[in-house]
Amino acid sequence: VAKAAPVLFGASGTGPTEVQAAVDGFRTSLGTLNPNIAGSAGSGRREVNWDGVPDAFSAPNAFPAGFFNSNSPRGVVFSTPGTGFQTFSPQRLFTPLGSNVVDVSFLVPGVTTAALSRGFGAVFTDVDFQNTTSLSFFDGNGAPLGTYFVPQGTAANASLSFLGVDFGSNVVSRVRVTSGNTALGADETGGADLVVMDDFIYGEPVSASAAVPEPEALGLLGAGLLGLAVARRRRI
Repeated sequence: VAKAAPVLFGASGTGPTEVQAAVDGFRTSLGTLNPNIAGSAGSGRREVNWDGVPDAFSAPNAFPAGFFNSNSPRGVVFSTPGTGFQTFSPQRLFTPLGSNVVDVSFLVPGVTTAALSRGFGAVFTDVDFQNTTSLSFFDGNGAPLGTYFVPQGTAANASLSFLGVDFGSNVVSRVRVTSGNTALGADETGGADLVVMDDFIYGEPVSASAAVPEPEALGLLGAGLLGLAVARRRRI
């Protein structure tokens, strides 16, 4: 059975108002925002914003990779080929340390049961180049579902970009977020594109064993540490 094409929501601009319609459209597509409690609601969406990280997990203290599944149950854990996780400042943006790659894996909120989501989106700051910042999606067997590039921002520093991808049914087990073309550093010399992330928005994680594929998704299913950049954010 042929799968339905994923629906993309993307926008960029100098401020929140220029990406708000895309963000709201993606939220509406995923469904109602669920509370940050353990257990899967079965449908709807969850969100992560970095302002909620307590001082105990902010610099110089380490930020736990599973904070948003164990401390605040939202069904995601993070990993990176970089050097670790850390958070900074009262108003926060998010980036891996020592790398520009972070993997977002889905679990049933509050437990370690593998889960699937219908889609994922994120707000990015200062995307200077085309075809560098991207979201790559993988199914429950690790097979790629596609890579989608985040819209290039404006010429102004700290411009905002948003990309959300909705597959329409629970087929996504992991998302690889590539932000810019190099790890966060002191400046953007020599063609470096330093990109940081704001809010994450994603479909409610549902147990992989319980997820029932809709007809258009059958073709996709098989048998079966980080830091917050020191930056002032503008809330979406």
